[in-house]
Amino acid sequence: MHLQATAEQQHDEIERLKRALAERTAEEEVDLDLIDEVEGRRRKLSPEEYAELKANLERNPLITPVVLRRRPDGRRELVAGHNRTAIYRELGRPRIRAVTQDIADEDVSKFAFFSNLLAPSLSDFEKYWNFLQLQTETGLDHAALAEIAGISRVHVTRIMRYDALPEKAKEILFRRPERLGSTAAQALSQIAESGRTEAVIAAIEKLVNDETMTQEQAVSMARAQRPKTAAPEKLFVKSGKRHICEISVRKGVVGVQFKGEDAESASDWAQRIREFIADQITSKE
Repeated sequence: MHLQATAEQQHDEIERLKRALAERTAEEEVDLDLIDEVEGRRRKLSPEEYAELKANLERNPLITPVVLRRRPDGRRELVAGHNRTAIYRELGRPRIRAVTQDIADEDVSKFAFFSNLLAPSLSDFEKYWNFLQLQTETGLDHAALAEIAGISRVHVTRIMRYDALPEKAKEILFRRPERLGSTAAQALSQIAESGRTEAVIAAIEKLVNDETMTQEQAVSMARAQRPKTAAPEKLFVKSGKRHICEISVRKGVVGVQFKGEDAESASDWAQRIREFIADQITSKE
């Protein structure tokens, strides 16, 4: 009974958000000086995407108005359209086409999410981040998120696999979210969960910084095993067929192991070895 009630509440929440999104006030030209931007809400575009959008807005009128909400002091808070507003400021435009809606504090991030979701170029990582924020605020499960986004539940589950990436890797991805799709993210998450956290971070760092690297190469890089350490070199000292001792070398350590009855003379040989090394050093000086 509780599960059914929860499902109904989630469905009602979805419908409420959809209705609120569809309700728009009349469009108007708003002075850019009256618009305030909240830190962390702007969608990050790649340099190429930003340049393309800027070139488009420089030549053409704004098709979709930005979304604002009115503040008690009469100013406007930017809810959706942050990059378009930033470009208008860069171009020296005094006003921007906008709609102002009555949006409750708890709904602001949801409106921003829906607005971004409509962008065809929204990366899987950005969808993950928006899904995560929406899920945290509303408690919606993957099925409800899928209904909101108009995609399959399987796709949502795959997108949410970004959550299993190391925190450091996600911080790196914020710089270029479009570089890692959800399929590769799922593979890298599994590799990280197997204990290769640092390898995954290094692979994502290289993917973000190296334009020539593919997602498949990043997965292969993270999955690759480190070269095995070479076995220590061993030397043998014999007298006829009899093994006197075994000498091994590893990481700057020379070991001498005597066999059988010769083991009793190990202390004497240690003294001779010390004297030999000392003589060699003295002769070189």
